[in-house]
Amino acid sequence: MTNMTQPLLTLLRRIEHGLDAIIQPVVFAGMAALIGVITLQIVSRVLFTAVGWTEEVARFLLVWITFLAGTLAFQRGRHIAVTFAVDALPTRLRQLARLAALMIMLAFMITLIVIGYRYMQVQSFQKSASLRLSMTYVYAVIPISAAIMAWYAVVDILELLINGEPTPPREEPL
Repeated sequence: MTNMTQPLLTLLRRIEHGLDAIIQPVVFAGMAALIGVITLQIVSRVLFTAVGWTEEVARFLLVWITFLAGTLAFQRGRHIAVTFAVDALPTRLRQLARLAALMIMLAFMITLIVIGYRYMQVQSFQKSASLRLSMTYVYAVIPISAAIMAWYAVVDILELLINGEPTPPREEPL
């Protein structure tokens, strides 16, 4: 590794950790809000008249939590993967296979950014049933999370090209 690449990788890792430091509390707050909304929904149905907006808010929170937690899982290398075949390859072939997988994943995420953004635009005139919230806000999580995962993939690709291996995933709990 040259003297110029070390500061670049350090900067990229800091940005990655900064994204993680933002997303992790957002997912936690979303989970807490989801628990609160579902509790309100249950209590209101049992003791009072059902609160109509709770089902909609719970659904939207679950969508956002799922996509954002998916970015954290990707960053930590926690998505489902069958790696025994790649791990058995000689070092150079293993690096090429990992590079190919990351490039395919990056292409998929870029496609998802474009499609997600277009879908947001198409749904911009639709309003949610209870809250009358623009569905743009609900569907915005698709291109946002795809862009974050694309960023993580770019960092992994650069580390693979510079170091020969990406930095091992962090072992922190979500």
